Amino acid sequence: MTDNRIPADLPDHIQHYIDGEFVDSIDGDTFDVLDPVTNENYTTAAAGKKADIDRAVAAAKRAFDEGPWPKMLPRERSRVLHRIADLVESRDKRLAELESYDSGLPITQALGQARRAAENFRFFADLIVAQADDTFKVPGRQINYVNRKPIGVAGLITPWNTPFMLESWKLGPALATGNTVVLKPAEFTPLSASLWAGIFEEAGLPKGVFNLVNGLGEDAGDALVKHPDVPLISFTGESRTGQIIFANAAPYLKGLSMELGGKSPAVVFADADLDAAINATIFGVFSLNGERCTAGSRILVERSIYDEFVEKYAAQAKRVKVGFPHDPSTEVGALVHPEHYDKVMSYVEIGKTEARLVAGGGRPDGFETGNYVAPTVFADVSPDARIFQEEIFGPVVAITPFDTDEDALELANNTRYGLAAYIWTNDLKRAHNFAGNVEAGMVWLNSNNVRDLRTPFGGVKASGLGHEGGYRSIDFYTDQQAVHINLGEVHNPVFGKQ
Repeated sequence: MTDNRIPADLPDHIQHYIDGEFVDSIDGDTFDVLDPVTNENYTTAAAGKKADIDRAVAAAKRAFDEGPWPKMLPRERSRVLHRIADLVESRDKRLAELESYDSGLPITQALGQARRAAENFRFFADLIVAQADDTFKVPGRQINYVNRKPIGVAGLITPWNTPFMLESWKLGPALATGNTVVLKPAEFTPLSASLWAGIFEEAGLPKGVFNLVNGLGEDAGDALVKHPDVPLISFTGESRTGQIIFANAAPYLKGLSMELGGKSPAVVFADADLDAAINATIFGVFSLNGERCTAGSRILVERSIYDEFVEKYAAQAKRVKVGFPHDPSTEVGALVHPEHYDKVMSYVEIGKTEARLVAGGGRPDGFETGNYVAPTVFADVSPDARIFQEEIFGPVVAITPFDTDEDALELANNTRYGLAAYIWTNDLKRAHNFAGNVEAGMVWLNSNNVRDLRTPFGGVKASGLGHEGGYRSIDFYTDQQAVHINLGEVHNPVFGKQ
């Protein structure tokens, strides 16, 4: 195995970043960070606990209460955010290289995510300057207007799939609106998150506004959720973890935004452009190694084209190129961690007992080590099968036939999740009616997952709570205050009149 895939200048230790300084855990504890291709430890990271979270929150609260950031004009904050975006863009190759090495993502896809991270900051930098708040007039009597204020310390807990981009998705609006933050990145992938500190310092973000604590969810994440001085938690991750956070945040009545798991349907009708649907649904479940919350991991196909679809889809899945993450021709890399690899492979084995395996089903040829799973396709999957109902979060897809529009809708809605849905049809009425009735926070018609940052991102049922994206992010990260001004005579009942 060649070592030209190992980035230069890898840190031998990753620290926290608190109040403008890189620091180790107060108790000195660390955890190992693995390379997904060999599963060998390549560095250690400081393992944050309650004491470290307390220290980070104290710094963030001080920066909020005493520092300039919350009081700056939107244009001033916007300039800093644009500088952050410029720096991320100028370092995109380095970011992608570290992200790919740390997470197993193919390098070309990691590069795209780094550029999207820059765009996230740019978007919110523009939005806060252009933003107008509501004013309501009752002519001659009253004016009512809305003030927006940053809330305080935002706790941001991010996942290990596309970590840098998903961190930017929360950091951008949280900082744009004047909050200070404590970021707890996923323990599997701390490497790219460690670059934020240098980027923010260079862009001129005041000390204490951004703080980062690495550590396990049950230690650092738990302490952040339960901290009384953190009024907001934004979390992306598994639905089960979301339930725990919901319960732990409840005594403090915190603001919560949670984007959780998914088991999103891609519905292909007989009148669809078959080649486009196959290309999009291949990409939709095998891009990002299948480790994406919006993956179209259940494909529902109208019976009259079902056999042809399955045959073509399986043949194309077999041609998807599995390879080393650093190779630009790789389409599926290594899964993030051996624990996750074991979970995905256990579902592959379950699938073999529940359905017909038509592609993949094990390790790809030539990859004896590392967390490699061949793109795996199951056909004739029953709606009560575990591989139909449960989130696998890997390069594994279930294909199921349907007969009528009503069948398709029932199948699409037949899981606890409701994040995304993809609909392939050339019938305009059917497309819009189906979209309106499917239980999903986001729907794409005749398209793969293309995000418009102005639109709400979030799910229904077990897929989430609240929405972020565009003005919804501004809503989440600010308090809204209504101010009422009387312009005329005071019209009010008089009690106790003599």
